[in-house]
Amino acid sequence: MMASLIEDYALLSDQRTGALVSESGSVDWLCFPRFDSDAAFTSLLGDSEHGRWLLAPAGAADDCEPDHPARRSERVKAARAAGVADAESAGDPADDGRPVVVQRTYIDSTFVLRTLWKTVEGQVLVTDLMPVGARRASIVRRVEGLVGSVTMHQEISFRFGYGSVIPWVRRHEDESTGVTSIVAMAGPDAMVLHGDRLPHGEDHRHVGDFIVSAGEAVDFELSWFPSHRKVPSRIDPGASIQETVAYWQHWSRDIPTQDSYHDVVKRSVLVLRALTHEATGGIVAAPTTSLPEDFGGERNWDYRFCWLRDAALTLEAMMTHGYEKEALKWRDWLLRAVAGDPEDLQIMYGLAGERRLPERDLDHLPGYEGSLPVRVGNGAVDQYQGDVVGEVLVALEKLRNIGGVEDHFSWPLQKTLLGYVEKHFEHKDHGIWEMRGDLQYFTHSRVMMWAAFDRGVRAVREHGLDGDDASWAQLRDRLHEEIMEQGFNTEENCFTQTYGDTEVDASLLVLPQVGFIEYDDPKMLGTVERLERDLMDASGLLLRYRTSAGHDGLAGDEHPFLACSFWLVEQYARTERIEDARRLMDQLVGYSNGLGLLAEEYDTVSGRMAGNFPQAFSHLTLIRAADAINGYSLRNR
Repeated sequence: MMASLIEDYALLSDQRTGALVSESGSVDWLCFPRFDSDAAFTSLLGDSEHGRWLLAPAGAADDCEPDHPARRSERVKAARAAGVADAESAGDPADDGRPVVVQRTYIDSTFVLRTLWKTVEGQVLVTDLMPVGARRASIVRRVEGLVGSVTMHQEISFRFGYGSVIPWVRRHEDESTGVTSIVAMAGPDAMVLHGDRLPHGEDHRHVGDFIVSAGEAVDFELSWFPSHRKVPSRIDPGASIQETVAYWQHWSRDIPTQDSYHDVVKRSVLVLRALTHEATGGIVAAPTTSLPEDFGGERNWDYRFCWLRDAALTLEAMMTHGYEKEALKWRDWLLRAVAGDPEDLQIMYGLAGERRLPERDLDHLPGYEGSLPVRVGNGAVDQYQGDVVGEVLVALEKLRNIGGVEDHFSWPLQKTLLGYVEKHFEHKDHGIWEMRGDLQYFTHSRVMMWAAFDRGVRAVREHGLDGDDASWAQLRDRLHEEIMEQGFNTEENCFTQTYGDTEVDASLLVLPQVGFIEYDDPKMLGTVERLERDLMDASGLLLRYRTSAGHDGLAGDEHPFLACSFWLVEQYARTERIEDARRLMDQLVGYSNGLGLLAEEYDTVSGRMAGNFPQAFSHLTLIRAADAINGYSLRNR
């Protein structure tokens, strides 16, 4: 069994961890009990022997090789045009009688997934969710008979340690209720499967068929628990569905209505919330690891950690849509994570602020479509990236501007961060894209250092906070002069990726976003022209940079990074190129799957998503782009 196309997956989240459910009804990725825990279901990066949970009508095409992406993409587009969300078919069961998905949607404003199956026997509705607010991490799956009597097939391969550990599995009888369940245990981890129709053991997996008739509901719950603890009793599935729906809908009710792109913005804000740990406030960049940027290549990274940059940008997007409380919670996470010697500052941390995130390869996994190595941990944790403090201070200034009050710790910490930037003033860095080649003076990084000092000056002069604003202003102005002399190519009239080079980088689109230069300054317009010429592919999407330039130190190539094209949408909208902005925005939004989710990159040749999924960076830049377009509309009414 091959993993499905990336865009065929749906995200479930309880704001502690996340699961990916394929269109064929298989939970192929799940880390218990946190986003960054070892995976219990890892078939996304291997096959069914590495752990999964399939629940679908018998005879569904789960074990068939997926269609060529381009052919499947055209069929899905036709289905969507017929009003079917991400459907395998918009009509009757396949000619050979196989069951088909005729509708797949989230309940409005939630991460409660509903999949409507149609078979020759009838119709069933499968509801999948991770209960929010429960005392344990779990997945609930409900099968409801709608028409006729449908035979369902279940297959679960219990695994731990990213599919490397086959647990001891046994039947367990609850002493108080007499109800039987299945318990899988290995080392510190254990899972229990509660259900109305439990499968039976067969060759290191559990399988079983059962019939669901119209008006009948069959429930299952899979929960993680520490192996030294008592097996948890079954929850009420119906109540958990109601409570989870109510939570998500209540949380999202205050997202402001926009004239354009409201639905995709709302879903993107929800994705950012789904990737935020409810207890710690840490925000993961994505819930997955090693989904490739280059299919079959080595550009495979673990994104299940909290990058200061990504989290700061996420909070900027959420603050503009009314979520000050979440911003304050992330600020508290930041204070805890970076507390200590400022020289120990990292670009990323674990969900609770953990510092040790060593990178290692999982040699037992074949990788998604043979993309190796499969990595867990991230070696970039040890990099110096000069832009990070700037992103953090820009976000915290926006929090101040909407009324967030500095406490006895938060402003002193920001002053300490400015001291860190000053100490590293002369240092080269790895850049925003975490290059693994030689250190450089990246223009974007130097601009974000400028932004850090600029926000320090503003904090003193506009908000009355204490600090050495004169020194910060001097350093800010010195950086501005340096950038204009060494990071700007006068012959080409454009900023450059690095000092003294002629290459450009899509991160240069951030320069006007932080106030370094006006969007419509001739120097910025010249930069946009170079980006369009050098980094835009045949479909009109931007690459991050030219990998052939050799700065990243990696073999192979990559596909357009969606965030860069959303940045370009924003640039177009801010410079009155509104038709170009809308055209590109519509194209990008069209790449989302039927559930409104986006990966990191898009392969425009094959017509498929690439990279980790769903990606916070893609969704937060979508929000910014939509805000820019809507801002243009308001200005020109």
